[in-house]
Amino acid sequence: MKRPRRNHSAPNMICYVCKHPDFRVRKGAVRDNPALQILEGANCGLVPLSSLDHIQAGHYENSGMHRDDWPSIETWLRETEQDDQRRFDMLKTALVNRKVLDFGCGAAGFVRKAESLAAEVAGVEPERRVREHWGDAIALYGSLEDAGGGDDLITAFHVIEHLPDPGAMLKKLAALLKDRGRLVIEVPSSDDVLLTLYDSDAFQRFTYWSQHLFLFNAETLRRLAVQAGLRVVSIQQFQRYPLSNHLHWLSRQQPGGHQHWSFLDSPALIEAYAASLAAVGKGDTLIAHLERDQALIKPVFFQRQRQLVTNRRSKPK
Repeated sequence: MKRPRRNHSAPNMICYVCKHPDFRVRKGAVRDNPALQILEGANCGLVPLSSLDHIQAGHYENSGMHRDDWPSIETWLRETEQDDQRRFDMLKTALVNRKVLDFGCGAAGFVRKAESLAAEVAGVEPERRVREHWGDAIALYGSLEDAGGGDDLITAFHVIEHLPDPGAMLKKLAALLKDRGRLVIEVPSSDDVLLTLYDSDAFQRFTYWSQHLFLFNAETLRRLAVQAGLRVVSIQQFQRYPLSNHLHWLSRQQPGGHQHWSFLDSPALIEAYAASLAAVGKGDTLIAHLERDQALIKPVFFQRQRQLVTNRRSKPK
């Protein structure tokens, strides 16, 4: 059997999830930092970048994710409106009269929608300009330590793939949950059909980004959650982009097909294509519903902070 090709640029690297040292180099390129390689763990399939050194202290606080192309908060909200509404619709019943925390809330579009149903809702967003934009209009915090705890529902939409130590963060989030509270994680999938089955060279040179430090498949996401002391309720395949987008990639080797060729799509086709991809594990997104495992989690991390921030999470008036 042919031995997996090792990553020679990071000889001391081991897999974050399974701790094995063997990696393959994936096809494609990191669009904004071609010096980085895209690796794939030969044992478990985790997809990390070859180095995380470009994420320095203060990176996200200082809008480093956007580099020099900072969208206004209004533009950011327009760009995320469809996903914000989808997530709100998905979690409506879980929001009603609950205490909710959206970790890594971005422009806070989901937080604003959740306010209509939740008893109490707050966001954590390290990017300073977001908190400055909203001021006292909504409860936003720069760190988990300030956010308190005792949450019924915590969400993290497209967040943990940005973190150098995602397992440690999942443990911290789990410690903030009430008994029988729910943690909902959404991440891009490393098994995206354009990366794997369709093997689109153009997409492989477009989608990888220096800010996505890890990409997970269903198994590596499950293992990460279990290692963090969480019980996996479900991990669902989801497809954000329709068939028109994929046909455009395969035909024109360019993004934007869901806009340029939207006439190809219909609600029935979108639903059927998403279901077909989900059935074979090739959706572009994974959504994990997790709960704290009482036998494994000791919720002491924020004990002191909880005492300090009692009554700080009520809605602004």
